[in-house]
Amino acid sequence: MYKHIVIAADGSDNSVRAAAEAAKLARISPQALIDVLLVIDPDRIRDEVLHSTNHEEIEFYRQERLQPVLDILQQAELTPKLTTVKGEPGPAIVKYADENAVDLIVIGTRGLNALQEFVLGSVSHKVVKRAHCPVLIVK
Repeated sequence: MYKHIVIAADGSDNSVRAAAEAAKLARISPQALIDVLLVIDPDRIRDEVLHSTNHEEIEFYRQERLQPVLDILQQAELTPKLTTVKGEPGPAIVKYADENAVDLIVIGTRGLNALQEFVLGSVSHKVVKRAHCPVLIVK
């Protein structure tokens, strides 16, 4: 069914639930390549640098944030590939999917407040609007 599934993950509870749904789908397509995609938003890099002492600490924190997602996939006997890209999350996810022949993007919803969502739009909304493959949004 699916040959290449990307899970857009940021370590939030929603991305953990998205990983659980992707694991269910991967059972249907046991040969599917599973990518866990972390997008590093340039607007947030400054905060990471200010709160860390070195690059290794930043990488450790990012890995620690994604560990629950990776644990769910490993418990389902899947071997996910962790990929990190830089950019605005919505467009970066779509660009990655387009460049890597992705069959399905699995993404969690985001808990933005009403004003932010109205003005900026959620990452999941931007992905759905621009993606050229199916997108599964998990609550």
